[in-house]
Amino acid sequence: MTTEDRPGSPTPADRALARRAQETRERVIARLSDHFAHDVLDVDEFERRVTVAQTADNPADIEALLRDLGDLPDGPVAATTAVVPTVVTALAPADQEPETAYAIFGGIDRRGTWTVPRRMRVVALFGGANLDLREARFPRGVVDIHVTAVMGGINIVVPPGLAVQMHGSAIMGGFADVNRAPANPDPDAPLLRVHGLTMMGGVNIEMRIPGESERGARRRARRELREERRAQRLLDRER
Repeated sequence: MTTEDRPGSPTPADRALARRAQETRERVIARLSDHFAHDVLDVDEFERRVTVAQTADNPADIEALLRDLGDLPDGPVAATTAVVPTVVTALAPADQEPETAYAIFGGIDRRGTWTVPRRMRVVALFGGANLDLREARFPRGVVDIHVTAVMGGINIVVPPGLAVQMHGSAIMGGFADVNRAPANPDPDAPLLRVHGLTMMGGVNIEMRIPGESERGARRRARRELREERRAQRLLDRER
């Protein structure tokens, strides 16, 4: 019996549907990112739509996320933003050794173009670690990052086009819980799984479009907060 004939294994039709859904997903998320960069979508609505796009398996459901969005407004996009590219994949050997990064009484910061190993361990002990994956190269399939934060913090920045599953345990600390991945993912598309433990520390994940700095993200959040308060004041006056 071949692998394809085993009960429960994906059929060629299943794989074709998963691949078509992934292609639609990448295109739709890129368009959503364009609208976000032009301030057509706020952060909450952008993240909601990206989450739906990442978790849906039906290409029609993914396509529907653009239905109520018109043409982009004229004018240049902010200098801190850029269109989301397809997540770059790189070949990684199956027997690749896990990579370990330590932040002990100090900090580590990985950003720019770098190759993410298939298995990685990050330890923050009285220190901090920042992993910026927006320009990173991923092996195909599942990438596991095991994190441990003790009296320290670990922050992971991901692009909208990357499917993410994140869960862990927190003792007197915080561990973000994120499930932004399709039930039947394309095996050739990267899937990031983050898991582990934090004790009196924190593990956080944030989604930012490529080119947007942390300062730019904070500036956008402040602007949206001001707009919400202005709208609330107008509503109060009407009452």
